[in-house]
Amino acid sequence: MVRVDNALPESTSVHWHGVALRNDMDGVPGMTQTPIGAGSQFTYDFTVPDPGTYFYHPHSGVQLDRGLYGVLVVDDPAEPGAYDAEWIVVLDDWVDGTGQTPDDVLATLRKGGGAGGMGHGSMGGMPMGGMGGDMQSPLLGGAGDVAYPHYLVNGRVPASPVTLSAKPGQRVRIRVVNAASDTAFRVALGGHRLTVTHSDGFPVLPTVTDALLVGMGERFDAVVTLGDGTFPLVAVAEGKAGQGMAVVRSAAGDAPAPDATPAELQREVLLGTQLRAATQVALRPRDVDRTHDLVLGGSMRNYRWTINGKTFDDADPLEIRQGERVRLRLRNMSMMFHPMHVHGHTFGLRETGARKDTVIVRPMESVEVDLDAVNPGQWATHCHNIYHAEAGMMTTLSYRA
Repeated sequence: MVRVDNALPESTSVHWHGVALRNDMDGVPGMTQTPIGAGSQFTYDFTVPDPGTYFYHPHSGVQLDRGLYGVLVVDDPAEPGAYDAEWIVVLDDWVDGTGQTPDDVLATLRKGGGAGGMGHGSMGGMPMGGMGGDMQSPLLGGAGDVAYPHYLVNGRVPASPVTLSAKPGQRVRIRVVNAASDTAFRVALGGHRLTVTHSDGFPVLPTVTDALLVGMGERFDAVVTLGDGTFPLVAVAEGKAGQGMAVVRSAAGDAPAPDATPAELQREVLLGTQLRAATQVALRPRDVDRTHDLVLGGSMRNYRWTINGKTFDDADPLEIRQGERVRLRLRNMSMMFHPMHVHGHTFGLRETGARKDTVIVRPMESVEVDLDAVNPGQWATHCHNIYHAEAGMMTTLSYRA
């Protein structure tokens, strides 16, 4: 049970990202609850069905980009552990309080701050990118719309980093949460390889990599055995200029420089779509009862982002029924990547079986996911680029009798 006291000068909400909770606690104003008005309270009361790494944030406008979020860790008492320390690492992009607000950013984008998708404009010295613009990634294509002045790890800039400490030889579980609004991060720990064990809260077959690409809304757990010394834990803003950094310390020594660039960043980079489900959480095989296509489109010209050609205000609900196996075919027909998130459910990637609730769909590619319709209600399904969602890239997964 969580009581929210809204001390903001405007209404808000709390969405429990990744948690398959009951529908009236999902925290989407206008869909599952009335907004929590300024000076008002609301109590969320629900049972968390699955252990894992989750987070929570408003589902009201672009409030997420004002730092209104937190991490929710649900421990599994049956999990063996097999690690000596545990770190939570939260990644973020930051503009609020630097002379602009997220609402200013959205207003500028809607006025065509992306120069019609063929370049970039600016807002108070902060460049705006987009399709065909400067923010390009060989892994993701169009990598975002906003070049932020700051990228954070656990709320700190690289010039004043947080320090994560343990002893040499210890195994550390790192829970990585991307709470950013417009930025994917490429994460690496200098001098180490990461063994990824969980994605979006669910176990995967352990996979070793040099670096990990984390889209907005994704969470990954990784285990690492620490060397002896001080090391940079770097989160590069994918396709953008800048990075976040934390210092990992297992011995005395000078801290890495704020612009440290571990060689691991340019080696093997793992995406969530490459992971495979652990046997115990894989969806059981069965026929698909219903298939929905979600065609992702958009334009920087008028900053309109759509699913099946429609913005959320005009979207046709995706109808499903209790007990069905549902396939969602996420087809990205834009030149921008989209981390797509489904509320109230986890899905299995058709290609690998990995259980997730948020998945990157790259430009001109498709990702098919299957879910079991076992949680009745009206469920938001949207891009977790918060500006794309606010500009229309959202629909409803709608249970019908």
